Amino acid sequence: MSDAILCRFEAARSIVRDAADLAMSMRPASGGPSGTQKSAQDWLTEADGAVEALISTRIGALFPEDGFQGEEEGRTRTGRLRWVVDPIDGTSNFARGRNRWCVSLGLLEDDLPVAGIIQAPALNETYTAVRGRGAFLNGRPIHASPVDDTRSAMIEMGWSSRVPTGVFEDKVATMLRLGAMPRSGGSGALALADVACGRLDGYLEMVINIWDVAAALVILDEAGARTSPFVRDGGLERGITILAAAPRIADDLAAALDVPLG
Repeated sequence: MSDAILCRFEAARSIVRDAADLAMSMRPASGGPSGTQKSAQDWLTEADGAVEALISTRIGALFPEDGFQGEEEGRTRTGRLRWVVDPIDGTSNFARGRNRWCVSLGLLEDDLPVAGIIQAPALNETYTAVRGRGAFLNGRPIHASPVDDTRSAMIEMGWSSRVPTGVFEDKVATMLRLGAMPRSGGSGALALADVACGRLDGYLEMVINIWDVAAALVILDEAGARTSPFVRDGGLERGITILAAAPRIADDLAAALDVPLG
């Protein structure tokens, strides 16, 4: 990977740490949700905008020639290298003072994810990867699960109000028929990171956006997980399906869930 990418990655690690500290300082107390509800189970808090603004300003000052896209403000700058941020992934958890949320920042070179940082400050965990250099959790190498039988698998599925009624139930029923244990944790980025480090054996979300996965895609690749072709199938421009899975059960999961892998 080029020196330009590595330089940006090191700078981004410091920026994400500061953004995570800001988010922690703004996290609501435990209890009923604090924020604005955009749609069913889709929340917006003051921290979302503040964290995105911090990252955008700092990245723009260091690398003014780079593109930038955030969940809240959209694509505000263009460039061959593009930063994509989800300032608070898992906002429904964050809004209730829960711990399962993160700051996710990915770097794309043209259409190729080349670096990613997912920091979950309430969990004291940071996932990182640069293409060709491995994937890490808190500085230690991570790898996808060796599970080779779906009857031993733990699979998470993300819920979204954008998915037609019945689809979530049908896919979870399929997982149960495979003998897998379903889960749903409220953060797509962290679920994908869990696949990368072997805590989960698969993750499915029927409609997910680039800011949710930009950091995770390179982490998954470097950890040896298999994924559906998110970029090729149009995920840079609209919300589409993603499946990530441990390599030894990936084909069985993809066939059962009817989600082709790349």
